[in-house]
Amino acid sequence: MRKNIQTAVIGAGLMGHGIALTLARAGQYVRISDPTEEARATVAGRISDSLKALGERDDNIPKILKKIEICGPIETAVGCAEFVFEAAPEKLPLKQSIFAEIERHAPKTAILASNTSVMPITDIMANLEHKDRALGTHWWNPPHMIPLVEVVSTEWTKDTVADQMMALLEDAGKTPVRVQKDVPGFIGNRLQHALWREAISLVENGICDAEAVDTVVKSSFGRRLAVLGPLENADLVGTDLTLDIHENVLFDLESRRGPSPYLSKLVEEGRLGMKSGEGFQAWTDQEADQLRGRVARHLQRLDGILLD
Repeated sequence: MRKNIQTAVIGAGLMGHGIALTLARAGQYVRISDPTEEARATVAGRISDSLKALGERDDNIPKILKKIEICGPIETAVGCAEFVFEAAPEKLPLKQSIFAEIERHAPKTAILASNTSVMPITDIMANLEHKDRALGTHWWNPPHMIPLVEVVSTEWTKDTVADQMMALLEDAGKTPVRVQKDVPGFIGNRLQHALWREAISLVENGICDAEAVDTVVKSSFGRRLAVLGPLENADLVGTDLTLDIHENVLFDLESRRGPSPYLSKLVEEGRLGMKSGEGFQAWTDQEADQLRGRVARHLQRLDGILLD
């Protein structure tokens, strides 16, 4: 993949700033746009802080920042872009309106990508005139630290477009995975929330408390997930044993198609997790900060960053 490709990132928030710094760090030019003056004013500082957290050398940070141009209007950001990444809030009308403006001003050859966790890419891109150059790129949070990017094709996306996006992401040090059919949640969130559904059900039905659920995951199969995927594990133990287990447990797993009433009740009661001080468990501000710190340090260690 050649360097100095002109890219654009629409949205300078948590996801947008991480996408921008990842591309710039890989040697690409980035124009980042946001309608909010505060976001534009602070994005360079946030990128610098994130680069320091990644262990980037102090003398390298100014060189990376020089590859990032902060813009106001979308028109300026996308005018000569070869790749455009939208990283706006998860609201369908907003994303559709942003892509309508992008399509008016971006080159006809530009590849257009929406960053979303669960929204169907087909719906986001439905009104575009040239749908064959549009796809989804689900970057995981924080985008500059989590390797995975899910590259989601719609029924209209050209294979060559997905191939070019995969190549750009691989060159930027990411681990892109092709999602060949646009389904809600793609791959990662479908797997993650299938686990969450069963975890909530265990608590809801009085089988154990929330702390026990998290302890079991962290102290058993969670320890090997980073190096042993579920289907690798099935092959490791044998598909025959996997079948035997499924015949004895799947019938009893949570299978409701909607959200848990227990989860709905937590939200109705204002038990919103760490932000309110209580969710499935009670949290002090100190406990919440300690957990966030542990997660950040863990991700840094996985990325080979030496901490003080």
